Amino acid sequence: MEPVAVGLIGAGPWAERAHAPMLSKGPHTRLAGVWARRPEAAARLGAPVFERIEELFDACEAVAFCVPPAVQAELAVRAARAGKALLLEKPLADSLEGAQRVADAVAETGVASQMALTMRYNAASRAFLARCAEIEPIGGHAAAISGVLLDGHHFATPWRLERGALLDVGPHVIDLLDAALGPVTGVRAHGDPLGWTGLLLEHEGGAVSEASLCMVAGGERPPSIFAVYGRSGSAVLGPFEDDPKANLVEEFARTVRQGGGHPLDAAHGLRLQRIIAEAEAQLTP
Repeated sequence: MEPVAVGLIGAGPWAERAHAPMLSKGPHTRLAGVWARRPEAAARLGAPVFERIEELFDACEAVAFCVPPAVQAELAVRAARAGKALLLEKPLADSLEGAQRVADAVAETGVASQMALTMRYNAASRAFLARCAEIEPIGGHAAAISGVLLDGHHFATPWRLERGALLDVGPHVIDLLDAALGPVTGVRAHGDPLGWTGLLLEHEGGAVSEASLCMVAGGERPPSIFAVYGRSGSAVLGPFEDDPKANLVEEFARTVRQGGGHPLDAAHGLRLQRIIAEAEAQLTP
């Protein structure tokens, strides 16, 4: 399979640490170029730097995003209308309206799209979900607790500091519980979006789950927890021992080359955004 030429939008720390190495490593993709609002940052990523985003579109078949959600929502629509496949970060947008615009543009243009929900691309998560399918799940719980929004962490970016854990780690957690227990049909939220947020999720088929989210916990913390219980057993997510980025990139390249869509596409990202928007509305005083 010929490597897919991917242009990268964004040149922040995560683009430098994850996206650029992931796309340039091969054999399924090659990094065709970078566009960023700070060209001097883009120059560090080891690929051609384009001054105009249209020039990046001309040089690639697909576009990967490593920018704040509001920026992704704006530029993903432009990329889709330019006929480029989309490798999208989570969340899809900073608002439900923005996510709807992206999903609509993908549907209208027919371009391939895939969400970088990294927890879904490693062996441990796939084994966990396979086990969940065997046990007739009735309930589960998850906890994603960190301190990455405390002073000095490179992930303490303005949009995360403004919106908190629900918009950042929420898509990962909701997506995995959704895959493990059935599509989420309802959400009840409580707590503080900038502190500790609790979610009660109702799933198609009658299962329920609880999730705790926090990104301002100091000191030593236990690892993230995902556990599901069923009528014929239980499933606990084990440690991640492989790098999900290799699987992510390979699946994206095959989706672009072979067509047929991907289950974690922009429409799925929109569905997650609806759940998050409903939870945020309940947390707003």
